[in-house]
Amino acid sequence: MDIPWWRDAIVYEIYVRSFSDASGDGVGDLPGIRERLPYLRDLGVDAIWLTPFYTSPMADGGYDVADYRDVDPLFGTLGDFESLVSDAHELGLRVVVDIVPNHSSDRHQWFQQALRGERRERYLFREGGALPPNNWQSTFSGPAWTRVADGQWYLHLFAPGQPDFNWRDPEVHAEFLDVLRFWLDRGVDGFRIDVAMGLYKAEGLPDVEDQSFTSVSPVWGQPEVHEVYRQWRKVLDSYPGERMAVGEVWTDKAEDLAQYVRPDELHQSFNFAWLQAPWSPTAFKKVIDETMATVPFATWVLSNHDVVRHRTRYDTEDPGTGLNRAKAALLTMLALPGSAYLYQGEELGLPEVKNLPPEARQDPVFIQSEGKLPGRDGCRVPMPWTARGASYGFSPGDVKPWLPQPEVFGELSAEAQTGQSSSTLEFYRQALTTRRDLIRSLPYTVEWLDSPEGALFFTRGPLTCVLNCGLEPVPLPPYESLILSSGPLDGGLLPPDTAAWLHRP
Repeated sequence: MDIPWWRDAIVYEIYVRSFSDASGDGVGDLPGIRERLPYLRDLGVDAIWLTPFYTSPMADGGYDVADYRDVDPLFGTLGDFESLVSDAHELGLRVVVDIVPNHSSDRHQWFQQALRGERRERYLFREGGALPPNNWQSTFSGPAWTRVADGQWYLHLFAPGQPDFNWRDPEVHAEFLDVLRFWLDRGVDGFRIDVAMGLYKAEGLPDVEDQSFTSVSPVWGQPEVHEVYRQWRKVLDSYPGERMAVGEVWTDKAEDLAQYVRPDELHQSFNFAWLQAPWSPTAFKKVIDETMATVPFATWVLSNHDVVRHRTRYDTEDPGTGLNRAKAALLTMLALPGSAYLYQGEELGLPEVKNLPPEARQDPVFIQSEGKLPGRDGCRVPMPWTARGASYGFSPGDVKPWLPQPEVFGELSAEAQTGQSSSTLEFYRQALTTRRDLIRSLPYTVEWLDSPEGALFFTRGPLTCVLNCGLEPVPLPPYESLILSSGPLDGGLLPPDTAAWLHRP
C-alpha cells in the first residue's frame, strides 16, 4: 500500500520573520529562506511550514492578513515565493503554508468597507450600547469587542486589528475556496490552518463562564466548522501530488481532536496534549494511548511560535537538564507513529529568551496585557547562523535583527555546532536521518513493555524506544544493539533524562 508523504513526515516550522534575512532590513524574508534550503535538506526534514508572509500591517506578526493573495514587501514578492517553492521541490522538500480563516486584518478591503457601513455581514458586528454585546475576552487579554464610530461593536478573539469573519455568510466560504486554489496553483503541498476550531461561533453569541479551549463552548468548536473542511478536502483532493491540510485545533479531549481528522476532512491536526505534558512517563503514556486509540493519523510537536521553547520548559535548577530532556523527548517523539513537527532553532538547542527589554517586545499579548503577560517574543528571537557578527549571521553586515539576540546564541549557532559530534545540531541530523531509514518499515502501532519506575519503554516492530524520566539510572531491556541515544549510556543502565533506540533481540 502506498503511504502518503505526510503520514510520517518531519515538518519544520519556519517563523518567517526570524529565520533568515537576505534583504538586510533586520527581518527574515523569503529569499533568506531560499538561501537556507540546503541546510534544511541536510538536516533531514521532509517539508517546511511557512508562517504567514501575506500582505499585512503586522499587528500580530502577519497573522493579521490584509491580502490573502500576495506577499508582503517586507518578505519579498510573489516571484520570490514561486522561486522558493521551485527550489524546495528540487531539493525534495514539500512546502506547507499558513492560512488564516478565522479573522483578517482590519486593513483588509472587506473590513474597510464594513467600517464605511457596507457589507458588514462578512464580519461579526453587533449592537451593544455603552457595553460590549457579551462578556467574551480576547485570548490576548482584554475585551473581545471594539466599538466603531457609529456605535456598533465588532468581535475579535485576538487583537483589535484582527476582526473575526462571519462564516455564516456564503461569501466568506467562496473567498477561502478561491484562496486555497490560488496557492495550490502555485505549487504548495499543503496548508496549516490557523485557529481551525474557530470560524463559527454559537448563534446568539451567549455569555460564557469559561472561554478556554474546551470541548463545549459557544466560542470554539462549533459543529458547522466540519462542513467547511469537507469542502476544503474536495479542493485538495482535486489536485495531484497528495496535497494536505493540518489544523491548529485546541481541545481538551482526544476524541474531539479526532473529529477533525476524518477521511473527508483534515488529513491531520496538531496534538497539543504532547506539548503540554509534564516531564513524566505517566503523562507521556496517557497522551500516547489516547492519541493512538482515537486519532487516525497522529502528529507530535514539542515547540512552536506560540509557546515557551521546550528546552526551557524542561529546565530545572541543575545545569543542562533542560537540554538533556529536550533531546530525550525528541528521540521519544520520533519513535512514535505519525508525523513530527519541529520548530526552527530547536535543532540548535535554543532556549527561550526571557530577558527581552520591554521596549523591544512586539507581541500583542504583551501590549494588550500592559506588560502583565510576557507574550511570545521569547521563542521568536531570530536564528543564529554564525558564531560572530551583529546578528550572528541572521542579517548581512552590521544590521541588528528585529528582536535582540543574547550572547549565548553565538556558541549555539549553526556554524559553531556543524561538525561537532557532541552538538545538538549533529544529534538532530543523526536522529532524523536514522528515522528516515527506519520509520516506514515499522508498524503503525505502539506496544508497551514493562518499565522500571520513572521510565517508559515501548516497541514498534524491531525498534525498542526507552526513556528515563526518573532521578536514578534504570536497567535497559534486552537488546541486540544500540541504534542511537540522546546521551551516553552507563553500561546496561539508562541514565536519567536520557532516551535510546535499541534493536530488539
